[in-house]
Amino acid sequence: MFPPILSSFPCSDLLLRYPHDPGTGRVGFEIIPAALANKVQPRRDGLAGLPYIDAQPGAGNPPAFVVDSLAQVKILGDAYSPGFAQGHTMRSSPSVESFVFGDQEVIREGERTEVVTSLRHPGGYRLVHRAAWWEGDAAVGISTAFHNDSEATVTLEMLSSFSLGGLSPFDSADSSGRLIVHRFRSGWSAEGRLESRSIEELHLERSWQGGALFSERFGQIGSMPVRKWFPFAAVEDTAAGVTWGVQLAWAGSWQIEISRQHDDVWLSGGLADREFGHWKKTLQPGESLVSPPATLSCVQGGLDELCDRLTAVQHRAADRHPAVEHDLPIIFNEWCTTWGDPRHDRLAAIARRLQGSEARYLVIDAGWYKQGGASWEYGHGDWIPNAELFPHGLEGTAAAIREAGFIPGLWFEMETCGRDSTGFSLVDRLLQRDGRPLTVRGRRFWNLNDPEVIAFLTRRVIDVLERGNFGYLKVDYNETMGLGSDHPDGLGEGLRQQIEGIYRFFDLIRRRLPGLVLENCASGGHRLEPSMLERTAMSSFSDAHELPEIPIIAANLHLLLLPRQSQIWAVLHSADSEQRLVYSLAATFLGRMCLSGEIDRLDSRQLDLVRQAERLYRQTAPIIKHGTSRRVGAWGPSWRHPRGWQAVVRQAADQQWLLVVVHAFESSPAQIHAPLPAGSWRIAGALGNPVQVADGSLVCPGIADFSARVAVLRRAP
Repeated sequence: MFPPILSSFPCSDLLLRYPHDPGTGRVGFEIIPAALANKVQPRRDGLAGLPYIDAQPGAGNPPAFVVDSLAQVKILGDAYSPGFAQGHTMRSSPSVESFVFGDQEVIREGERTEVVTSLRHPGGYRLVHRAAWWEGDAAVGISTAFHNDSEATVTLEMLSSFSLGGLSPFDSADSSGRLIVHRFRSGWSAEGRLESRSIEELHLERSWQGGALFSERFGQIGSMPVRKWFPFAAVEDTAAGVTWGVQLAWAGSWQIEISRQHDDVWLSGGLADREFGHWKKTLQPGESLVSPPATLSCVQGGLDELCDRLTAVQHRAADRHPAVEHDLPIIFNEWCTTWGDPRHDRLAAIARRLQGSEARYLVIDAGWYKQGGASWEYGHGDWIPNAELFPHGLEGTAAAIREAGFIPGLWFEMETCGRDSTGFSLVDRLLQRDGRPLTVRGRRFWNLNDPEVIAFLTRRVIDVLERGNFGYLKVDYNETMGLGSDHPDGLGEGLRQQIEGIYRFFDLIRRRLPGLVLENCASGGHRLEPSMLERTAMSSFSDAHELPEIPIIAANLHLLLLPRQSQIWAVLHSADSEQRLVYSLAATFLGRMCLSGEIDRLDSRQLDLVRQAERLYRQTAPIIKHGTSRRVGAWGPSWRHPRGWQAVVRQAADQQWLLVVVHAFESSPAQIHAPLPAGSWRIAGALGNPVQVADGSLVCPGIADFSARVAVLRRAP
């Protein structure tokens, strides 16, 4: 049988489908490639006829497939999810069963289309599911809102952002042996490790008669959204050659679930629920709650092609940042130069040495505020410049940087305060847990829903930036709130409201200082998710400042964010060999070039090499900004001790240019062949030892361990 389809809508080369079960009133949500619509298979009617079903007296015909709701919710007071599911999942609860189709409307405004589907509850509640896309997008944005239209309060224990059902529609039964789940793990200085496991390995085969509800629920708890996993998941049907996937945009606690009870697999997620994230939310009559947005897509192809679609929609937000960002300027950040001890004289010397370079930003990092012998790590929070380090004030140093031809930048960790600051003792302005200030590793967290805190940070952050004529702000964030903070609804809601306050303050900065370039850093890459990427021009890719695994981490991130927003560090030392300098500099071609280290102590030969790399980078910026990447090689299971080699081949949007970045690790082959896209290519620029094009590959001879090559190629006429 084919489930009845309420409606369907074309989105680029995709088809959005809303299956509808008239008997239950349930409405689902599916995405398929439009070209494969005729390949969708009818579902088996039930399980009758299977010997282990028929052997049961009175078994009848248990369902093989049901329409799964496009929104998942759990209302306090309703029964909990059946099928031995408590503690594993809160989806598919009886609360969901009470919502039935209400209405659907299509809103078209210019190039944007939105489908609004409402589900209604007899208690006076509404779930409103929104699916929106822009013309040309091959992905759709999803959010869900819960509206309390009743005359009584209601408390939620779970609310999804999205719920995608029907996986896989290209098999009539349970898709045995053909579904793979892709996820990306993350850790400090170890971001983006791909994990691909079959549904069977995840122990998500359907139960034999549908009596058990299974779920692989994963995510993270706290205010570092990329601390264990990226908020991403994909399901690939290897037999049909189709992959579905999602990115969730939320900087707090989140969850994604791969679930099943019957033949099809369900992919859902949103805010971390009560079980997973200690979250509840009470809504008064007339109040509503909108879940974090998610981006979903589907493609005839694999993980690379899916990620191309999910990251492509991030260009729209990236294009809204200041115009100075549009040609991807090079950054110099002095963190790995002074290591938390910046001074006017040293910064002036750096600025003089950088003159004639292609760098545009010179960023003053942590430590400019430390007082009375305090460390950079625990002295932040009051944001009073150290007069000994900066005898002319920050304004004087910023002016000197501008006079040298650069845009000055300044570091803040504005959401927290360190134990050596006055702010640390202002307990009434700080987040609490169990009635005490929430303290982690010598840090406490400002309450960003307190108007007095916002007024203080406006004076000490925004006004300082404005007075100093700074053009660049690096926002760091070096601890997580964990479960959350005190709130009548619980710790999880305290965290959710703090995240909303963080968003508002970032948005305030952008309104007050519209020409300011913002960098998103959270101990490196702990905030590499779409909501923070949207609010900032670029993000620190990692804290792996000087490690051999930098190219591996940087290449991982091509699947999760735009390289134009991924800031890659090259830390330069006067003791570095030419081979080491090229290895470090080459990695920056995998995103935004950020230089640090002893730039003012390099000799003329070393400096010439840096200048060569900068000039080549400027040539490649259009390819980095708009293109698609593919990685080849074999670098082994260890990142800390990589073996083998890696090549990233990035093709420009016009398909006329290529950027190839090759890194050799321990025990690399003596000659590397990096396959190129079909066509005739000629070398237009290079960094490192000579390379050549032969037999459809970039050939790199004379490879040494921990060496690198960069090549720019142009399609031959």
